[in-house]
Amino acid sequence: QVQLVESGGGLVQAGGSLRLSCAASGIILSINGMGWYRQAPGKQRELVARITSGGSINYADSVKGRFTISRDNVKTTVYLQMNSLKPEDTAVYYCNLRTWSSEVYWGKGTQVTVSS
Repeated sequence: QVQLVESGGGLVQAGGSLRLSCAASGIILSINGMGWYRQAPGKQRELVARITSGGSINYADSVKGRFTISRDNVKTTVYLQMNSLKPEDTAVYYCNLRTWSSEVYWGKGTQVTVSS
């Protein structure tokens, strides 16, 4: 059973930084990619950033140049460095893992609140 455990959320002033971490554990046969999504109140969950097993990276336009996704050498932990945070970045951030057999796993989410 795959588990994703997120950490690093919190309250920060606009312009500040936070670093999110997501550690995957359990029986993971093959990871296609890992990433971060977010959901603000009253809005749909949206992609923030993702990294594939081959190292390809995608970012939402709204975070390009401010957020950086990375992973550890074992490729089971993914990080999201968030700089120059804005109030509109306030959301619950969810870690996501996809396998080559099309299984999708989600973490429980971590709250990020950016005050103006």
